[in-house]
Amino acid sequence: MPAARGSVPASGARGRVDQRPGRGARAATTAPRPPATTRSRPLHAAIIGGGPGGLYTAALLKRLAPDRQVTVWERNAPDDTFGFGVVLSDETLGGIEHADPVVHEALQADFVRWDDIDIVHRGTRHTSSGHRFAALGRRRLLEILHDRCHALGVRLRFGTEAPDPARLSETYDLVVAADGVHSTTRDTYRDVFRPHLTAHRCRYIWLAADFAFDAFRFEIVETEHGVMQLHGYPYARPSPDRHPSTRPSGPQNRSASTVIVEMREEVWRAAGFDELDEAESTARCAEIFTDALGGRPLRSNKSAWTTFRTVVNERWSHGNVVLLGDAAHTAHFSIGSGTKLAVEDALALAACLEEQPTLEQALTAYEEERRPVVASTQRAARASLEWFEDLSRYLDQPPRRFAFNLLTRSRRVTHGNLRLRDARFTGSVEREFGCPPGTPPMFTPFRLRGLTVRNRVVVSPMDMYSATDGVPGDFHLVHLGARALGGAGLVMTEMVCVSEEGRITPGCAGLYTDRQCQAWRRITDFVHERAPGTAIGVQLGHSGRKGSTRLMWEGIDEPLPEGNWPLVAPSPLPYGPGSRTPRELTRDGMADVREQFAAAAARAARAGFDLLELHCAHGYLLSGFLSPLTNHRTDAYGGSLDNRLRFPLEVFDAVRAVWPPQRPMTVRVSATDWAEGGTSGEEAVAIARAFAAHGADAIDVSTGQVVADERPQYGRSYQTPYADRIRHEAGVPVIAVGAISSWDDVNSLVLAGRADLCALARPHLYDPHWTLHAAAEQGYEGPGAVWPTPYRAGSRRPVTGRTDAPKPRLTLHARRQDAAAGVAPDAASEV
Repeated sequence: MPAARGSVPASGARGRVDQRPGRGARAATTAPRPPATTRSRPLHAAIIGGGPGGLYTAALLKRLAPDRQVTVWERNAPDDTFGFGVVLSDETLGGIEHADPVVHEALQADFVRWDDIDIVHRGTRHTSSGHRFAALGRRRLLEILHDRCHALGVRLRFGTEAPDPARLSETYDLVVAADGVHSTTRDTYRDVFRPHLTAHRCRYIWLAADFAFDAFRFEIVETEHGVMQLHGYPYARPSPDRHPSTRPSGPQNRSASTVIVEMREEVWRAAGFDELDEAESTARCAEIFTDALGGRPLRSNKSAWTTFRTVVNERWSHGNVVLLGDAAHTAHFSIGSGTKLAVEDALALAACLEEQPTLEQALTAYEEERRPVVASTQRAARASLEWFEDLSRYLDQPPRRFAFNLLTRSRRVTHGNLRLRDARFTGSVEREFGCPPGTPPMFTPFRLRGLTVRNRVVVSPMDMYSATDGVPGDFHLVHLGARALGGAGLVMTEMVCVSEEGRITPGCAGLYTDRQCQAWRRITDFVHERAPGTAIGVQLGHSGRKGSTRLMWEGIDEPLPEGNWPLVAPSPLPYGPGSRTPRELTRDGMADVREQFAAAAARAARAGFDLLELHCAHGYLLSGFLSPLTNHRTDAYGGSLDNRLRFPLEVFDAVRAVWPPQRPMTVRVSATDWAEGGTSGEEAVAIARAFAAHGADAIDVSTGQVVADERPQYGRSYQTPYADRIRHEAGVPVIAVGAISSWDDVNSLVLAGRADLCALARPHLYDPHWTLHAAAEQGYEGPGAVWPTPYRAGSRRPVTGRTDAPKPRLTLHARRQDAAAGVAPDAASEV
């Protein structure tokens, strides 16, 4: 009789399992030996936790060393499970296939596969295809791994609490803590692992429906209590291509979908879910999402409303104890990563144990390999969960743009990804946005007051520290001129200082003399004459307490050894431990500074700049007034946010009064200080609203550099969420900046509505013609990216390598002949 569908064949006699508490399968009778932590391949391994990560680790360790004794402790019975379906990526499945083809084959037999994502919002469904999902039931996954462990001789101790981790570490060579988000092992050694747990703002519940969705479905429902969302995907369908006698019987063979219902905490309470039991909550969710479910009921499985917690550990191992899966890290379910990460951890840990000469080195290598991958996934997961937390912010977007925004929320799926997967869907979003045919979003124009920027790319302000007496010279002409020729819609100067005492370093450029004004006019004339269509803007600022320092490459933020000038700030607080203490700015001093900004703005207008940006970020003088960490004043210019805004707004008004009315003004702000007690998200929005009310045409949204002890959360486009929030909540155009490095990022951010313009710094240092090259790589030719006449011959990407080699047109014919002659394929390929 054929084996049951998806069963795992045993490599030898299958071990028996005793499911009574305290008993387990005895794959080996030898008692554990004392640990040998220097052994490269531990012979006695203890696994705490029988979830997918723990079981797969056990199977891999046993498969790699059949004489190794591996024991798994699992407090629940073998058929207990929580949750319903599990999604695995092709990348993860590839790793499983290479490490254990037996498990891979069993998984393949049970997977439900599909390509589509449906987004349902305000009665309209939009479908995006080409995403390639694979899922199966969590119970079935555990069965497959149980079978594999039994076949390999792993001891599985169900219904049994694991011994204390300290005891296990004394009697086993290796202890793998795969005991989940509430890990007792992690808690036992919390002083070593130093975990950080962050609770988030939504409640969610795992449920199931007894039918299979035909796509990954996101359904948004706006209720009287607030916004609720459903995440649903299929994980089981009957297999029509199998004879009934070979299919698993019972509930395993029915159609099923995972259904996760999620909403903000305040919405959850307003809807009364905090007063409902499991059955009542399940029925209520089915009622709310009756359209998505087609009127069908939902079912639960010890389901409870919970709040997601992000787990991060400073260390993953201690002696011979190592964390794995959710014990080490968590990532929000909206990017389907929990089981995936645990399985990938198992693969990496097993490989490192084989490759490294000692256990200590193996555990170090495991953490070094996995930590950056996990950190990247956690950043993407956090972006995704925060998008859903703030879902109400996007409800009024045009429907296709809303769908695109949802699909690209984690910043891992981009405009380019979606165009490859589903050009039809992406094209419909572009048309709704207003892209002319063949025009990527980044090459659409944008209007700021009387200025039309021909594309969405900005060369971000970058301090060059190369001026003499504040006068920009040939270096600035070449630096800014080259980037203007390179196609960006707007080229910004570095921070141009409004006074000699307002410089950061002796190399800073200024606009406090007429000589400086004339030198800047030389540069703007070049840009307007040689790069027509490119706008050039000036950023005005005052260093405040961060002035009188060395050139960046001689010691960033370090005071000058000699020739210092006086520092002023809102409060007499030094920037860092080695910094000089500024004097508190008096009312008369504030008046002087305000006049210096106005005089510099008048010179900037005469110098021919198209746009002026007021620098209120990065801890410089005006930024120092805005942040509660740097403004400790007790007068009308300190304390409340309105008071802290008072002087920066006075300066803005003075500058706006002398700046030509048809030319736009922007303001750069630090939307967070990355430090406890600093500027909050709500305050950043209020600051943006205040400047917009005074006439700012856009807000350039940066973060940090306000205090020396900041702790930024770096990552791809890491500052973009702040720009996104300000754009939607303050209703003002924004410039996004910060680790935006590819043209795909720019297209994605603009099309999703997270930014109106994107400022890039380092990419333009690497490639002054970054924008023109982005056009060439996308095959775009048009008004959004005009090559200078002398450069037009280089407007196509150069050919690299040989392209005229003859194609192997006879390969298939030769192989057919070889097959007919009985020649092996490998031999045929060598002919």
